Amino acid sequence: MKLKGVFAPYFAVVIRFVFLLIIYALLRLGFYWTNISLFPHVNAGKLFVIFAGGVRFDIVALLYLNILYIVMQTIPWPFKYNRIYQQIAKWIFVVTNSIGIALNLVDFAYYPFTLKRTTGTVMDQFSNESNLLKLTFDFCLDYWYLLVVLALISYGLLRSYTFIQVERTIRYTWKSFVLQLPLFLLTAFLFIGGVRGGWAHSTRPITLSNAGDYVDTPEEMNIVLNTPFSILKTLKAVSLKPVKYYSEEELVQLYDPIHLPQSDKPFNKKNVVVLILESFAKEHFGELNKDIQGGKYKGYTPFLDSLIRNAYTFSDTYANGRKSIDALPSVITGIPSVGEPFVLSVYSGNETTSLAKLLGKKGYETAFFHGAPNGSMGFSAYMKLAGIQHYFGKNEYNNDRDFDGIWGIWDEPFLQFVANKMNTFHEPFFASFFSLSSHHPFKVPEKYQGRFPKGPLPVQEPIGYTDNALREFFATASKMPWYKNTLFVICADHATVSYLPEYQTTAGAFEIPIIFYSPGENLVGKADKLVQQIDIMPTVLNYLHYDEPYFAFGSDAFKPGRENFVLNNNAGIYNFYYKDYMMSYDGMKSTSLYNLKQDRFMKKDLLQQHPAILDTMESKVKAFVQQYNNRMIENKLTYKK
Repeated sequence: MKLKGVFAPYFAVVIRFVFLLIIYALLRLGFYWTNISLFPHVNAGKLFVIFAGGVRFDIVALLYLNILYIVMQTIPWPFKYNRIYQQIAKWIFVVTNSIGIALNLVDFAYYPFTLKRTTGTVMDQFSNESNLLKLTFDFCLDYWYLLVVLALISYGLLRSYTFIQVERTIRYTWKSFVLQLPLFLLTAFLFIGGVRGGWAHSTRPITLSNAGDYVDTPEEMNIVLNTPFSILKTLKAVSLKPVKYYSEEELVQLYDPIHLPQSDKPFNKKNVVVLILESFAKEHFGELNKDIQGGKYKGYTPFLDSLIRNAYTFSDTYANGRKSIDALPSVITGIPSVGEPFVLSVYSGNETTSLAKLLGKKGYETAFFHGAPNGSMGFSAYMKLAGIQHYFGKNEYNNDRDFDGIWGIWDEPFLQFVANKMNTFHEPFFASFFSLSSHHPFKVPEKYQGRFPKGPLPVQEPIGYTDNALREFFATASKMPWYKNTLFVICADHATVSYLPEYQTTAGAFEIPIIFYSPGENLVGKADKLVQQIDIMPTVLNYLHYDEPYFAFGSDAFKPGRENFVLNNNAGIYNFYYKDYMMSYDGMKSTSLYNLKQDRFMKKDLLQQHPAILDTMESKVKAFVQQYNNRMIENKLTYKK
């Protein structure tokens, strides 16, 4: 196709832009189809609305990606007709848009693990990985078909570009300039309106939350969005805004993160060991899913199932985030991630309380164990901020024969290292371990090939391996003198991709185990209660009869009653749990309400039917937001007299 005349470059830009919009629509369809089981309530009518709304976000992403190309093609100067100039423009067009397409394709595979489009924080999240090339290679190997799709689409871009040819103007005069200048200015005007989402003075620049205009539930926003848009809009750190829903007196009555001593008993200097397990979603436990498949569901954690029967847990236990980097602040520091990971936020330098700091003040030796290369995921830096005295990683293990070739030391030998190293600590001590073997690419050591059930999900075989590694760890630890004077806390960092329909819901996507095990005491049972990761810190401290005030966003899980709440945040939407209900809150209003006890599959939205419970939950979530935002901004995350 040959385009002639002074306006030909502008027509070429429009045609190519429309072609890109078609590609993005097809990518959206592919994203939806690949993850269709995670969007059970999307029908054909809703899908049409979602796709129509998605065009707004595609326009923004494509305008940003093609800003240089658009300027090169619309600037009213004669050199743009130069052959070499046009060759450069062609390759800029193909390369930049291939990158955008590749980012979308990454989320075909990555989305089930995070339940959100990849954001700008991914750059910081993997910035400390020394084996980034290896991880990238393994990802490409596992998802080779996405590389094939990328190659085909990129080839299509190249062919389509050469199909549309702009015939060179033989002579460029001042009349050509006069004709093209208004079009260049019009292009600039359209560009500004396009990236902002409108031209009105009152229009705020379009953000991720605008996708809520086209969906009924928060998770469906991810179909509306595209990955380049999500990354570009989150490259800058999130800045919280101060809010004042209540007076200070009212706020303390509704929600107070300052914890006062709850007992007159003397402080009990038990050892505390927190085991954080990679991707150990509640779905994988037989003992925690006795109501699944008519009671016949066995799960993939036989050892932990046996331990649960001699431990204390709860009916409804949740992670506060969907990524490993969200878990440590929640578990160790009692601070959930809201909007973005706390450790990557502008507030990560705030003074904080932590289990390590508070117990360290009582004479505890404190340590953290993670078998990855030191610096991975930023754990070592964060643990230092959290008051950990000793960090033990792959470097300290110092034996690459047990290296899995990708992430770090296999869990079984590293857990033996953990047990033996803790045996050298003076009591009392606080130690935390973060596993890694149940992570993509989901391998087990060669000697264990075929030993553990594979299950319908790739993650379940390595979960069986780590469960067995824990069996060996407890067998070793039980022979050591500190064992019976120790409180063990076992939880997952986050849930992961699900197979059981009971967990393919907004609430199910955050369900994890939280287990308290004290072999020297009769701490056995199961309470009908909501518990979250940020509750671990106050629960441990109150169990030990900690005798000083401290700050933590969570609550004591052992406290009688069900007046506590659970909160997690995904892509800016709050999921707020209270008693039997879960409410979604977008920061301004409630968008859905479900009774999880009566409606586990979340099919019946009760938003218009229960105003009393809705008012109670809205007041509580507003109180949390006020405490969280204002304390983050004012750096008030510790108790001060």
